[in-house]
Amino acid sequence: MALSTALLRAVPGAFILNSGIGKLGMDAGTAEHMRGMAAQGVPALGKLTPEQFAKFLSYGEIAVGASLLLPFVPTKIAGLALGTFSGSLVSMYLRTPGMTQADGVRPTQEGTAIAKDTWLLAIAAALVLAGGKDKGAKIAE
Repeated sequence: MALSTALLRAVPGAFILNSGIGKLGMDAGTAEHMRGMAAQGVPALGKLTPEQFAKFLSYGEIAVGASLLLPFVPTKIAGLALGTFSGSLVSMYLRTPGMTQADGVRPTQEGTAIAKDTWLLAIAAALVLAGGKDKGAKIAE
């Protein structure tokens, strides 16, 4: 694995894994609020109970973070996992009223914190494209 690929995997992987671990045991009120926001981007999530959503979100983040950090997971697969996760976040950002300015793309003050997830989508694309060249877990450049 190239050093550049390892860095693209390690930084978001550690951040997302930590976020998922931090969401374990989330209280129902927080889960309800997060579920409501998430359902803006992925409407099917609105069908989950807050408890189901909390487990889905925390376990999902742990799985995505771990897939990025574990060197035996192929880069293309880790990139696809990150792409699915970050694509959902970007969809939520674009569909949630008040997150974007009138043009529907540039963030408002409230949307800036979520708009940054577009960077994760770009990292995912880079990993998927680099995944075809992945020859193993050895770090070298």
